[in-house]
Amino acid sequence: MHEGVMKAWLESSHLGGGNMAYVDELYESYLADPASVDEEWRQFFASLPKIDGVDLETRHSDVRAQFLELAKNKHREVITVAGGGADQRQVKVLQLINAYRFRGHQHANLDPLNLWKQPRVRDLELSHHDLTEADFDSEFNVGSFAGGETSMKLGDLYKALERTYCGTIGAEYMHIVSTDEKRWIQQRLESVQSQANYSKEQKLQILKNLVAADGLEKYLASKFPGAKRFGLEGGDALVPMLKAMIHRAGEQGAKDCVIGMAHRGRLNTLINVLGKNPSKLFDEFAGKYEVVGAGDVKYHMGFSSDFETKGGNVHLALAFNPSHLEIVNPVVMGSVRARLDRRGCVDGSMALPITIHGDSAFAGQGVVAETFNISQTRAFKVGGSIRIVVNNQVGFTTSNPEDTRSTPYCTDIAKMVQAPIFHVNGDDPEAVVFVAQLAVDYRNTFKRDVVIDLVCYRRNGHNEADEPNATQPLMYQKIKKHPTPRELYAQKLALEGVIAADDVQKLIDGYRDALDKGDCVVDEWRPMTESMADWTPYIGKDWDVAYDAALPVEKLVDLGNKAIQFPESHTLQRQVGKVYEDRALMLKGEKKIDWGFAEILAYASIVGAGNRIRIVGQDSGRGTFFHRHAVLHSQADASVYTPLEHISADQGPFQVYDSALSEEAVLAFEYGYATAEPSALVIWEGQFGDFANGAQVVIDQFLSSGEQKWGRLCGLTLLLPHGYEGQGPEHSSARLERFLQLCADHNMQVVVPSTPAQVFAMIRRQMVRPLRRPLIVMSPKSLLRHPLATSTLEELSSGVFQNVIGEIDTLKPSDVKRVVMCSGKVYYDLLDERRKRNITDIAIVRIEQLYPFPAAEMAEALKDYQHVKDFVWCQEEPQNQGAWYCSQHHFWASVPAGAKLTYAGREASSSPAVGYLSVHNKQQQALVNAALTLV
Repeated sequence: MHEGVMKAWLESSHLGGGNMAYVDELYESYLADPASVDEEWRQFFASLPKIDGVDLETRHSDVRAQFLELAKNKHREVITVAGGGADQRQVKVLQLINAYRFRGHQHANLDPLNLWKQPRVRDLELSHHDLTEADFDSEFNVGSFAGGETSMKLGDLYKALERTYCGTIGAEYMHIVSTDEKRWIQQRLESVQSQANYSKEQKLQILKNLVAADGLEKYLASKFPGAKRFGLEGGDALVPMLKAMIHRAGEQGAKDCVIGMAHRGRLNTLINVLGKNPSKLFDEFAGKYEVVGAGDVKYHMGFSSDFETKGGNVHLALAFNPSHLEIVNPVVMGSVRARLDRRGCVDGSMALPITIHGDSAFAGQGVVAETFNISQTRAFKVGGSIRIVVNNQVGFTTSNPEDTRSTPYCTDIAKMVQAPIFHVNGDDPEAVVFVAQLAVDYRNTFKRDVVIDLVCYRRNGHNEADEPNATQPLMYQKIKKHPTPRELYAQKLALEGVIAADDVQKLIDGYRDALDKGDCVVDEWRPMTESMADWTPYIGKDWDVAYDAALPVEKLVDLGNKAIQFPESHTLQRQVGKVYEDRALMLKGEKKIDWGFAEILAYASIVGAGNRIRIVGQDSGRGTFFHRHAVLHSQADASVYTPLEHISADQGPFQVYDSALSEEAVLAFEYGYATAEPSALVIWEGQFGDFANGAQVVIDQFLSSGEQKWGRLCGLTLLLPHGYEGQGPEHSSARLERFLQLCADHNMQVVVPSTPAQVFAMIRRQMVRPLRRPLIVMSPKSLLRHPLATSTLEELSSGVFQNVIGEIDTLKPSDVKRVVMCSGKVYYDLLDERRKRNITDIAIVRIEQLYPFPAAEMAEALKDYQHVKDFVWCQEEPQNQGAWYCSQHHFWASVPAGAKLTYAGREASSSPAVGYLSVHNKQQQALVNAALTLV
């Protein structure tokens, strides 16, 4: 066939590109219900290529290729439809429906201020599809359009499409791959044309919520003028939205709801959703604080309560968070995961995470993308979350959208996980509530994230002391004249005859009276009775509280034998097999215990006692340095077996996950988990210790200060590989100095264990001791296989972590002229060199816990050296790093009066370590020589 003729024929054929949308519609109808298409089409679709044996879901690329092949092959018999213009218009009608589904949101009425300048979308115009109003009375098949009819007049269809996709709700969902999810959303939107149909009682409840949202802000403005409160004015619909979500979730079986949000609207959420007593908030504004620790500003504080729904009470928790806006989101997800695990819920239905974002922060903060990325992974799955963007249309203080993102919507980042996005006009509270309920239903149906873009405005500046007219004059001239959401909705209900104007005023007066009395203003508030984690055993305890972690050797051997068992059919890799053979010898006393097995034994003892262990890190199953091997991979079929899951029938869960390549979101998730579950040992392991740099905000704002600011206990353990072996600047230091700089008020523990017995005792101490504070471990690399870094079963059996380890060689104390103090790997370099030189007048003391500093144990270790005047602190790190600057006041306090204390180590450096092995070795030898050479 001539090329030009072929082109014309393809364009006119029902299988040509111009009709592809029509064929796609038929095909998707066939996928949903084969009986919905003609027999000829059924036979054709059934003959299409199948992928991996799946009959219905087929890659569209394969389907399109098949269509094209049919169209090009003039010898092949094709299915025809009745010719003529009517058939071409039928195709165009289906294309029109598709266009509205894809792009209707671009013409939706979303901006309450009507400032948005929407671009013209040709796809939504009749003329673009060769249709006109003259066709309005013609009836067409509407394919899968869920309007309740298989055919409609074009005029009726056009109105339905406008109402569904271009009203006060703009739906973005066609980027989703799953046909089921798209069909579900289409059904929910198109069947009611995106219009809520609420009863009089439901409408009055929405109005009451708006009265509360507006009333609190006006009350605070009048009572405390000029005070920062980051008010919700303009985004008032957030209150009915949240309450609708909680009710819906409770009706569907949720028992927990954890909310994370930044500043704007937080006080309103506390009072009008969670039911915090207003009098307590007013006391905080008046400066009457119930101070515990350092405290924090009002708009960072969290709260907990129970909320009554038709499905039972839901426990609400508003997470505490700092001004690092989006970092609270993975914390919320971790808290939800802990609650789900505690309840034994695997599908997420019993706990709902809701995170509330600012428009600029949602698009601008990388942790949002990290949290989306991990949302469907094994370690971090919570059954989906609901993300609400309170879109003020002004970034944070003065930034306009063109300066805050590179995409049309602030929510476009959510498309990375194919989350549906529902934009909704904040001045239409019924649409807001409709979308809220839709979001909960979608999340619970598909166990995936869903995003709501609440398009609104802020009536004041970034805070109440800010002057927005200076930078957004036109917007704020309009805002000044714009009625509040409560006023607009009250007018609407009055016109509908739902409520009289006098009754609206009664609601306003009644709410203000309740605030004056200091009464709880949330009808659904209930005292907390829902089962929660019990923190009472850990409250008021300090780090030196007594505990007993000893285990008989026989018990250790029994646990060890169970921890090295695996099925005979499970073929291990050669080196891993050798590790397990050696562990069997260790249990028989034929080899000493190494680091990896001591760790495994500690975990076995904890799960054997019924406690949960959760370990997360980028190589945690195997261990970055090939030492742990908690998860065994069969060389025959790649199946996995975890011996620690088979310690006993009534053991606690053992969960170890190789995480995504993220530090910030993952560490924040684990913090959230640990703050919600005191009975679990929660560990985050850095692939290298300096990788914690990527999560520094979590360490600074949560781990180190959460107890002081918010009274939040947390037993999270960080394993951070640290040690100078010549691996360069980025693989040497876990930045010990940064953690020590954050230490105060006994807020966390910083330890540098040097033997397997120490790591065994350290892990058990973190669980057995009735104390829940973060544990920061400078964990080893080369010590994992160092011939001197071994222990006996008897040493493990004591269960005692030694904060200080004194001299171990048989030196005569009276001969000692110098005492070298150190921590970590450098001890073995010093010990090896001293033995080589046969030095007998220099003692070496290890400080295994640098904070809280063990002054009493230090005094005991140095009691025989009170005559010594020469004390040295030796470290591998540069002088401006490591423990020297942050801890030398503790070292000075430990040495005898009149003694001198000097430094032996690398010179100060802007980089953690040198990049050349030869230079590293020279430096290492020099610092060892300096420590062991008497002047």
